[in-house]
Amino acid sequence: MKTLFLLQQTVNPVGEEMADQLAQTVAEPTVEKLSILKLVFDPASLWIMIPLMIMLAVAIYIFIERWLAIKAASKEERNFMNNIRDFIHNGKIESAVALCKGDDTPLSRMIEKGLSRIGKPLEDISAAIENTGKIEVARLEKGVGLLSTISGVAPMLGFLGTVVGMVVAFHAMAMNPNNLNITLLAGGIYTAMITTVGGLIVGIVAYVFYNLIVSRMNRVVNMLEQKSTEFMDLLHEPV
Repeated sequence: MKTLFLLQQTVNPVGEEMADQLAQTVAEPTVEKLSILKLVFDPASLWIMIPLMIMLAVAIYIFIERWLAIKAASKEERNFMNNIRDFIHNGKIESAVALCKGDDTPLSRMIEKGLSRIGKPLEDISAAIENTGKIEVARLEKGVGLLSTISGVAPMLGFLGTVVGMVVAFHAMAMNPNNLNITLLAGGIYTAMITTVGGLIVGIVAYVFYNLIVSRMNRVVNMLEQKSTEFMDLLHEPV
């Protein structure tokens, strides 16, 4: 009896420990963590995510390329207008033109166009400078409209993927009314919502890029208008 009692005391703790481990295993189910790559490359939503990724790449490229171009266009030599004034007052128009050609900025091309019209009525000079300025601004705005388009189309494309995913999920449930499975519906909704998230992200990024470029463009336009007015005032100055 004593040996049996000791054996029970030895076996019971082991059994209790195994039971506790089993209970913990049952009580703590494994939760699969979400992965960004898994969300992006989900086969069910890939037909929407691929265009969205292309749009994102295009938006990033346009932003970087236009930002650098506008930054270069906004560069202004400190004494550029002072040198132009000195050349004009000294009658050295060719030297002023050579200075403009060596600078290679929208401002220098505008001033060069105005210099080429010296001797004609001031209205003609002003019109020539204004037309050149419009051409330069149009060059700087190349591709910016596409950023605006992406910012509007991307969320709509993502929402389209969500609607299609929901239609597919409910269609699958309608075709199997006797085998309704919440997992099937949840999986369809989960897949559908991925495209909405992707579309919103791309749309927000493109919208921010667009507004940054437009803000920088407005500074350049204001600078060109200011310098063109300064040049016209310079022509009115007595020699």
